[in-house]
Amino acid sequence: MRTGTAARHTGCVRFTIWVRPGSAHPGVGGEHAGSLVVRVSARAVDGKATEAALAAVAGAFGVRRGAVTLVSGASSRAKIVDVASGDPRVLAELLTGQDRGLSQPADHHGSGQWR
Repeated sequence: MRTGTAARHTGCVRFTIWVRPGSAHPGVGGEHAGSLVVRVSARAVDGKATEAALAAVAGAFGVRRGAVTLVSGASSRAKIVDVASGDPRVLAELLTGQDRGLSQPADHHGSGQWR
């Protein structure tokens, strides 16, 4: 599978993320070498950054944490993930840089825009 592309199969969207641990501004959005950028404040120690990244991806897609599975890359900044019931359109928006900051909640007033 090509990096940064969304594939719809068996109800999952599979793609590559690029984790930036220790970020002062956590969020999900943008791309690095075709991968979705996930910035987390957790440091890359004992899997904390990986877990934070998977939780961030779940939040960005609006699914529960258990719907996001690490396929490969546990000890790498580049990771392949599956998102069960993930919407490929969300991935496309995130890759174009429509950042979904982790510290800011979604706008649930019908506009569909993130603050």
